[in-house]
Amino acid sequence: KFMKLGSKPDSFQTNGNDIRFVATELTTDIIVIVGDIKFYLHKFPLLSKCARLQKLVALTNEENSDEIHIPDIPGGPAAFEVCAKFCYGMMVTLNAYNVVAAHCAAEYLEMNESVEKGNLIYKIEVFLNSSIFRSWKDSVIVIQTTKSLLPWSEDLKLINHCIDSIASKACIDTSEVEWSYTYNRKKLPSENGLDSNWNGVRKQQMVPRDWWVEDICELDIDFYKRVIMTVKAKGRMPGKVIAEALKAYTYRRVSGFAKGIIQGVDVVRNRSLVETII
Repeated sequence: KFMKLGSKPDSFQTNGNDIRFVATELTTDIIVIVGDIKFYLHKFPLLSKCARLQKLVALTNEENSDEIHIPDIPGGPAAFEVCAKFCYGMMVTLNAYNVVAAHCAAEYLEMNESVEKGNLIYKIEVFLNSSIFRSWKDSVIVIQTTKSLLPWSEDLKLINHCIDSIASKACIDTSEVEWSYTYNRKKLPSENGLDSNWNGVRKQQMVPRDWWVEDICELDIDFYKRVIMTVKAKGRMPGKVIAEALKAYTYRRVSGFAKGIIQGVDVVRNRSLVETII
């Protein structure tokens, strides 16, 4: 899933490794420094949508400077650039991999409705609620992007939304599962045509109750634990399926567990992981 914003061509260009600028005849009148990157931009489009930049520009005017430093913006230069392009009305694409960073950066820049109607925070929230959180795969991808954006992603309840989305879908009646998922198992004879009694009519395969188990093995232990606890709290998942999920995660994450061999450093390194899972 993705959402395209803006209609103007992307005219951001690079000069060396640390300078970004907008290709235009208008002279730039503000330099925004994010980490090691300097953005040579224009006040009007930025200030029309970013309340925080309005305040920072007011301070720089008092100091007779045209530079603004925002080293602590979540998502760094890449997330700031998404926000800046939105301010200019340039085309930018949001997807499961960059939407959380863009959301956190927009919150940092205070791109809310009190500054301008239909601002970036509003558009991102619509995208998350109408698309991302309704998608199984995207929810799993998104939650993995939130860790590097703490504490913003936690404070904005984005992690909670992801966890609830994943847990709710895991608990749904299997007859309603209409999305793709990872499930590595041997095919039934009737699925590959080797069944001598197969009449050639391909029947719709039943979705297994543990269809969700393998995809969430990709999660870090802290997120995984919260997902499992939420699944259990909903009270609709059989205990044996949850046990299968824990077993699958342990096999995936603990070195040597599948072979029954955990030695030396592995014991110490994996002890907390095993204790958390149990």
